[in-house]
Amino acid sequence: MVFETKVAILVLDDLAVWQKLNVTAFLATGIAAAAPEAMGEPYEDAAGRLHARLLGQPMLIFAAGPEVMQRAWRQGIERNLTRAAYVRAMFQTGHDAANREAFRAEPAEAPDFVGLALRGPRRDVDKATKGAVLHP
Repeated sequence: MVFETKVAILVLDDLAVWQKLNVTAFLATGIAAAAPEAMGEPYEDAAGRLHARLLGQPMLIFAAGPEVMQRAWRQGIERNLTRAAYVRAMFQTGHDAANREAFRAEPAEAPDFVGLALRGPRRDVDKATKGAVLHP
């Protein structure tokens, strides 16, 4: 199936594995919350028990360096893509309100990203993520 939109999650390539997984999880929830129309139906197992809905399209996970991350951020803004962001300072916080404060304190034009998720038209997301490589 070909989707009109694309979801890409860029994760800083030099993070520890636990940090990469944590950032990816947070960013995926941000995209899901921003795009409720992209959510699939609840899952039902063979016993009839319902399980949570998942995003109804694939999410591609990319490794990126700081320069690629900044370029993707600028392209995401210019192309009006849905964005979810995670900055390094958020590793030092313990709750959502503190995360938002940490993000607001970042330089507006060059946040210290460790992760960035983008969703929008396939072509625009492809252009924004140019230079990133699929995560190994």
